[in-house]
Amino acid sequence: MLKASDIKPAEGIRTVGSESVVALANITADAFRDDPFNRWLFGGFEPMQRTFANLARYIYVPNGFCQILTEGGEDLAAAMWLLPGDSPDANLPGMLRTYWGLFASGGAGALMRGKAAGDAMAEHHPQARHAYLFTVGVASAGRGRGLGRRLIKPVLDACNATGTMAYLENSNPANQRFYNGLGFRRLKLFHATPDSPPLEAMHRVPH
Repeated sequence: MLKASDIKPAEGIRTVGSESVVALANITADAFRDDPFNRWLFGGFEPMQRTFANLARYIYVPNGFCQILTEGGEDLAAAMWLLPGDSPDANLPGMLRTYWGLFASGGAGALMRGKAAGDAMAEHHPQARHAYLFTVGVASAGRGRGLGRRLIKPVLDACNATGTMAYLENSNPANQRFYNGLGFRRLKLFHATPDSPPLEAMHRVPH
């Protein structure tokens, strides 16, 4: 089963830790700024950025596998993964800080939408062991150059080599073609609430 040590180094891509929480959040929020589901959930850029920082700080950096792609000295793409066996949960202080940050920046509505989104995503998560791509995003300055594909390809190559399924929730219909091109296929559409934009559960079998 896939481990971080199975993922081969690639030019311009570095595995990051707590020192890069702000960079992870800034790139991801920039990439998701016009995403329909995240606009609905957060209601604005500041709560989006703050929540991605807290999720990176309390879940994806300490528990998972995070990478940033740099080109021309500028951080332009970021991805946050949980590999098989990684915990999707923050510790209690981290969870409370994340929810408080969402409430403080987005109000009670954002907090309730965030809780509904988290519950729906957990309900539809596959039971089989897998690599979970929480986010991959390219900053506005780097779009249209294939950086997102370049960033996650080493992990997908390692999934192939180790026989590991990959899974994600696509929050923007415009990205379906991108994910299909990487081998992801739709499992189902689901909604966090009756009025939310859909999320597309997608998986990728190793080949």
